[in-house]
Amino acid sequence: SWHLCEVLKLDPETTKRIVFHEITKPAIQKAIQVPRTVDMNVVNAQQARRVLDRLVGWELSGLLWKKVKGQLSAGRVQSVTVKLVVEREREIQKFNSRPYFKIVAQFSAKNNQGKMVTFKAEAPKRFEEHAGAEGFLKKCIGAEFSVNQIEVRPTRRKPAPPFTTSTLQQEASRKLGFSVNRTMSVAQKLYEAGFITYMRTDSTNLSESAIQTMGTEIEKEFGKDYHQLRRFKTKNESAQEAHEAIRPTYFERKNVSGNRDEQRLYELIWKRSMASQMADAQLEKTTVDIAISTQPESNLVAEGEVLKFDGFLKLYIESTDEEEEETQGMLPPLKKGQLLPLVEMVATEKFTRAPARYTEASLVKKLEELGIGRPSTYAPTISKIMEANRGYVVKESREGEERSYAILILKDNEINKKTGKEITGTTKNVLYPTDMGMVVSDFLDMHFKKIMDYGFTASVEAEFDHIAEGKKEWFTMIDGFYRPFHTNVEKTLKEAERASGERILGKDPESGRTVLVRMSSLGRPVIQIGTGDELAEKEKPRYANIRPGISMENISLDEALSSFQLPRSLGEYEGQPLEVNTGRYGPYVKFGSSFISLPKSEDPFDTTYERAVELIKQKQEADKPLGEYQGVPFTKGKGRFGPFIKWADLYINIPARVGFDTITPPQAIELIEAKIEKEANRYIHHWPEEKISVENGRWGPFIKFGRAIVNLPKVDGAKMTSDHARTLNLQDIKKIIETEIPDAFKAKKAPA
Repeated sequence: SWHLCEVLKLDPETTKRIVFHEITKPAIQKAIQVPRTVDMNVVNAQQARRVLDRLVGWELSGLLWKKVKGQLSAGRVQSVTVKLVVEREREIQKFNSRPYFKIVAQFSAKNNQGKMVTFKAEAPKRFEEHAGAEGFLKKCIGAEFSVNQIEVRPTRRKPAPPFTTSTLQQEASRKLGFSVNRTMSVAQKLYEAGFITYMRTDSTNLSESAIQTMGTEIEKEFGKDYHQLRRFKTKNESAQEAHEAIRPTYFERKNVSGNRDEQRLYELIWKRSMASQMADAQLEKTTVDIAISTQPESNLVAEGEVLKFDGFLKLYIESTDEEEEETQGMLPPLKKGQLLPLVEMVATEKFTRAPARYTEASLVKKLEELGIGRPSTYAPTISKIMEANRGYVVKESREGEERSYAILILKDNEINKKTGKEITGTTKNVLYPTDMGMVVSDFLDMHFKKIMDYGFTASVEAEFDHIAEGKKEWFTMIDGFYRPFHTNVEKTLKEAERASGERILGKDPESGRTVLVRMSSLGRPVIQIGTGDELAEKEKPRYANIRPGISMENISLDEALSSFQLPRSLGEYEGQPLEVNTGRYGPYVKFGSSFISLPKSEDPFDTTYERAVELIKQKQEADKPLGEYQGVPFTKGKGRFGPFIKWADLYINIPARVGFDTITPPQAIELIEAKIEKEANRYIHHWPEEKISVENGRWGPFIKFGRAIVNLPKVDGAKMTSDHARTLNLQDIKKIIETEIPDAFKAKKAPA
């Protein structure tokens, strides 16, 4: 509203604005009846956030360009988000998994129909060692098992509150498999279509009219017993609660038109909202203590659960990020003192688990818990740290490793031992920090502890809230933050060494030289043999790339040395030598004078002759001309910047709407002609052999000399126009270049 006042030159103090949280006729009519003026405190809070984030981002990003690598970025919220992922990864790497044994017994008893059924009971004690678990089973040989105590107690389960931005992102991830960005994109469409209320909110509150409408709908759909009026209080102390919770605008609308994503997300929002006003689920929980005659000091416990009234569970069950436990079924009727025949008792070796890596949804949950960011910033922050040009965090699914575990089975008074196998460490769509992410996070944490402190970041959010409430002046807050911050940036710029994450691994057994791993100036992790003090004059260190799936943090000396076994010769193909190697841009297959990149997921040490030939054939097929334009053939290919068409010396990007695999010759010609037209408008003069051009730019024409940009002189105090630039010849342009680059055209001396 304030921006509109600025553009339209309206007085914010008298100009009316309306506020509505849903795009419906009643909501807009009601808003028109009670207009407000622009709240300048809220405007100032937004200005403060914008200014502060720009200052921090600009200064830290510039610092990273000089101390780590160009094109990197940092930010007040972005950088602490990366730190969370980095710290979790290190926590996992340091975690030492310990084995333990869990004991589960199966007993038999008659159910209400007189049929013999089995139920399970567990030993409450966890055994840390194999011997302890085996000893417990041995003591149970020939034992009598009897019901010692039965406890029956009623329990209730309450529904979750309606969605906030954070909980919607989490639940859509768990239930629908949506990324945070996908959730917000779909929710935006639902909001714009008038199907749901505003989707950027930290409030669980519902309007009175919504509560009444839901009550009516629940009683009509499920009956009065299923309705329970509830008013939720937001638990998050830093919540602004500027909007309602996310809910449907009309509850009688169970389904919506739109694509599949929109229908599924709407159904989730509808069910969660309705369930929040439904009755508790009522359960009866039974706990049975089972005595062991041969070891009175020990016991087994059986638990059962019976649903007496489903309540809100009739409509909705909330998901969690934790691994789901087995559901507790119904126990057969048991009496105190009743003997229980043992079917079998199994002691299974388990292993303690490291903390789980963050998913997008669980990272949002953590940010909200720490008070970092706001509902509107969660999705863009997570997207930003995963952007390719930054490369701080990647979302990946990785295969686990096979692991053996011991099983002890007591049956018919005999103990049998078995070994089971399981896959451990498998992950799906979780967040991993890259080597670059770790190097940048460590650098910022070393030199800007305050900025990288979770508590400080949350306190800044609280200060923005104080500005919005009129309790603090925004420029005072900015000044108090920026002065010491800027001083620290200047100090770091002068004193800090370049950050490379260097880690010494040991000595090369062949040369006796130091083997280390570090980040190169190009931003790629490399292995290096030999340091400056170990090398002869003009001698260079040996370099190799780190193999896929290994990071700078966990690479071993042996793994590092194995990377120097490249290039690998694979033999010959069509009379040409065939080898696999790695270079500046990653691993590749070399066939004669051709280079074919290996896919990122493939390890050059695992590449077979057959796979190399397959890649060559794919490349040859891809390089076949698609057709001709003006007598010159054109081909398609894939490069560092995506798919392209090559015609003459032009490279033309293939847009996503066209598609690399399905592009037709007429479509390619259309792209070529569009590129030629664009280039014609770009160049005023072009002398390729001289590496000189005069081009149209956003701010007027300019000279390009090699990679250098040279400004054209002003004419009568004004910028030179394109028409005037067309009157200049090559000699005129060279003279202008020489005024800015005096030695531009001096002949270079031949080497002696």
